[in-house]
Amino acid sequence: MSSKQAATAASAILEAEALSALIRNLRDKDYTIIGPTIHEGALVFDEIQDVADLPRGWSADHAPGRFRLRERSDDAIFSYAATAQGLKRFLHPPEVRLFRAERSNGQFEILNDSPPAARRAFVGVRPCDLAALRKLDRVLLQDRFADPVYQAGRRDSFLIAVNCAEPSGNCFCGSMMSGPAATEGFDLLLTEIVEPGLHVFLAEAGSQPGVETLAALNGAPVTKELRRKADEITRDAAARLHKRIDSEGLKEILQDAFEHPRWEQTAARCLACANCTMVCPTCFCVTVEETSDIAQRHAERWRRWDSCFTQSFSYIHGGSVRLSLKARYRQWMTHKLATWVDQFGENGCVGCGRCITWCPAGIDITEEAAAIRGTGERMA
Repeated sequence: MSSKQAATAASAILEAEALSALIRNLRDKDYTIIGPTIHEGALVFDEIQDVADLPRGWSADHAPGRFRLRERSDDAIFSYAATAQGLKRFLHPPEVRLFRAERSNGQFEILNDSPPAARRAFVGVRPCDLAALRKLDRVLLQDRFADPVYQAGRRDSFLIAVNCAEPSGNCFCGSMMSGPAATEGFDLLLTEIVEPGLHVFLAEAGSQPGVETLAALNGAPVTKELRRKADEITRDAAARLHKRIDSEGLKEILQDAFEHPRWEQTAARCLACANCTMVCPTCFCVTVEETSDIAQRHAERWRRWDSCFTQSFSYIHGGSVRLSLKARYRQWMTHKLATWVDQFGENGCVGCGRCITWCPAGIDITEEAAAIRGTGERMA
């Protein structure tokens, strides 16, 4: 293949209707299609059948502790910020049965009957969620022991990312170097261009499967004008990111601020509901539970998500280590922005803003980090 042919195969302009062909192509390859859709007043990732299930003509307003869908005046499909959750619940599921055991003839037989991982194609993945997957890869794949559940899901995933055109009021991906434009980790990358009389996608392949899939869609060549429009979209999105976290020296500042008064002030607002850890695309903590029937003939071992906001999370013989809300909030934020660096060589936040949106008390991690640093406003 010549360099010109390779460039053509790696990028193309797709009409909006080509999304249906893309979904059919992936379904023909036995992928289950997961994409953004509207469910009970929120934007969530779920199984979809066709383009009609995508949130065409919808966006959303985000603020601390607030999310509202908003109808648009155009037919844009991906003009919204982060969905309620990322891809974590599909690849690192909320609960997994590790094994079951049955008593037979006076003996227990261990049965490992977990179903094989589904082949999933994820449509509409945001750059911040691609960054979150890289962080989960570091934790769940690249350490000494790989997690087999996550490994199987990642191996059979096809990722169709979409560059952000409309960040929310809670997004701060720019300061975390994770958006609003994607640079790696995708099979296909789309930039949606919507203007009066024009609705197309600039599609770019990021892997060999992506090249092959894009070639099957017979897109048009990319023009300089449409490339310029696509670049302007992400530059404009970056300019509209108003929240940020200054990471310079933040690790040391947080670790030296163990008794900072801000922890107590924030704890007075925190409900310990664990919403922030549930929606966070990089939180990975789990617990293991075992159950059995009354007759003791059947037993199961389950792995379930856990949160450092629960009192039992830090339980050791004699009681929990972190009894106060102050200690639990401090643990979460300090781990996310400081001790994660000690463990994995980078911080654990991608700036998606979900923890701000879905906190019932409207606690804003960017404001908390600024307050600990000493550059934010003091709480009354």
